[in-house]
Amino acid sequence: MASIKLLPDQLISQIAAGEVVERPASALKELLENSLDAGSTEINVFLMNGGVKQLRVADNGQGIIKDDLVLALTRHATSKIASLEDLERVASLGFRGEALASIASISRTQLTSRASDSYHAWRVSSEGASISPLEPAALDAGTIIEVQDIYFNTPARRKFLKTEATEFGHCEEAFRRVALSRPDVTFMLQHNGRALMRLSVAAPARRFSEVLGTDFASEAFTVDESAAGIRLWGMAAKPTFSRNSRDTQYVYVNGRFVRDKLISHAIRQAYQDVLHHDRHPAFALFLELDPALVDVNVHPSKTEVRFRDGQSIHRFIFHALHKSLATPVGLPGSLVPQSAQSQNGGFSELSPSAGYPVSSYPTFQSNMDLRANESSGFYQTMFGNNQAEPHAGVDSVAFGTPPNQFAHHSAAQDFPLGFAVAQIHGVYVLAQNQSGLVVVDMHAAHERIMYERLKNALDASSVPTQPLLIPVSFNADRLEVAAVQAQLSTQEGQNALHQLGFDIAILSPTTLAVRAVPAMLQDADAVKLARDVLHDLQAYGATRALAERRNELLGTMACHAAVRANRMLTIPEMNALLRDMESTERSGQCNHGRPTWFQVTMAELDKMFMRGK
Repeated sequence: MASIKLLPDQLISQIAAGEVVERPASALKELLENSLDAGSTEINVFLMNGGVKQLRVADNGQGIIKDDLVLALTRHATSKIASLEDLERVASLGFRGEALASIASISRTQLTSRASDSYHAWRVSSEGASISPLEPAALDAGTIIEVQDIYFNTPARRKFLKTEATEFGHCEEAFRRVALSRPDVTFMLQHNGRALMRLSVAAPARRFSEVLGTDFASEAFTVDESAAGIRLWGMAAKPTFSRNSRDTQYVYVNGRFVRDKLISHAIRQAYQDVLHHDRHPAFALFLELDPALVDVNVHPSKTEVRFRDGQSIHRFIFHALHKSLATPVGLPGSLVPQSAQSQNGGFSELSPSAGYPVSSYPTFQSNMDLRANESSGFYQTMFGNNQAEPHAGVDSVAFGTPPNQFAHHSAAQDFPLGFAVAQIHGVYVLAQNQSGLVVVDMHAAHERIMYERLKNALDASSVPTQPLLIPVSFNADRLEVAAVQAQLSTQEGQNALHQLGFDIAILSPTTLAVRAVPAMLQDADAVKLARDVLHDLQAYGATRALAERRNELLGTMACHAAVRANRMLTIPEMNALLRDMESTERSGQCNHGRPTWFQVTMAELDKMFMRGK
């Protein structure tokens, strides 16, 4: 049996290096973080062969004094913490004192630095475990670290490195992550003598656009929420800009890029109601809190964290994003009436715009739940005598006249989706707003409206029920009858049907009768609606259907209630739909994550017709 022995220092260093320096990108990340900790305002990165042959980082930070240069390449030597208390409240990106030593132990490293109060710079070099004596050098200010031939002394490890293109791709991603986090710093990236990215000091939104692309920036909304000393800010993309991978997901905790399961879960939960299940949201979000409330000393890579109160952090992130996503896309948050807001755990609430007409909607229109009837006084005031019915016999297009006062009245600001002017093929509503043309998918928009109302009603345990004057009976198969029997045999099952607004009875072993349906769905096909609901209740049970599968179930119900294609609407009905969209959460996308409306600006229309050329 072998005896226990102390490992040689060189082997210890190389084992540690394996944890910290997985590939050139890992070394680049550590060096960039050191530059930021040194207060640099300009950082230049030079790579050769994907960073394997050479990785050089030059900054204009405060520099390292002569007596500390050798210590900088020594394990567990750092200027960033000195006690356990410092470790528990660490605010710097680096703090372990391992990165430079680990990098030096598996490469040929040269460290040149000039402290701000030094007459000239000094240089120290290392080759594996061997460190050379100090020598004077020429450098204006800051620090230059040059790392060559990574893993030259551990050939087995070097074999695991990938192609030059792959290694450079990882280095570029590490560069982008750091550059995103500090828009107040100038960055430059060069590979094989070619400058690939130059980022000047800029506002965060511009930095996001430069790093993540203009498509992301144009499709993203701003997030900035604070509560109890915690802040979440940044940009998150609309659900319609979803991705098929997680390649555009950046989360920072106190400026440090992290991959945290708790945060990821909170973000997924916020998006789950507006996103296809096989798609992923895009975002760059920054969480700021007291360093004492988060432990960053979890893993050598420092990309994992642990929160002292994870439940509160999860709740805060979820509600912050949920509220931002709930605001009708493209509309100011002040247009969301309080009745349409979701519970937000006590965080700051959106307030309704002064004077915005929101009726209580006590009744329902006979053919379509768009509230045009009870709002007739409002529409009469808004349109005056300019209301127009659709013209008959005009190739599936309904026309109307927008209000004359539109261009002069504050309605342009109060009603961002504008006023309806036509309907195309019974599918799309065209409206004129201050910016130009709005195109609305009426079925998708109405489906979202109904879905949100069903959710709110179910949350309040008050889905209004509409008894049918004549119950609708239909032939049912054994499974459908069994599903009803199972619901009626327990109090839980009866409650589930009641909560959803249904009254279904068994007339015979092969016949069911629908006696009541949700009032909001009274014009839907009662048989098809009941069958779809019973299918979910049968497949998942009442408890799961109302908990885990609630959104899918309500989405099915909303689809039955939504206005169908080829339904010709009057101008007041179209405008009622626009007003409902403006006051409904998440109205920018349907229940499946697809857009419900698009804006075409006057400039875009002018370009199509080559006006001004």
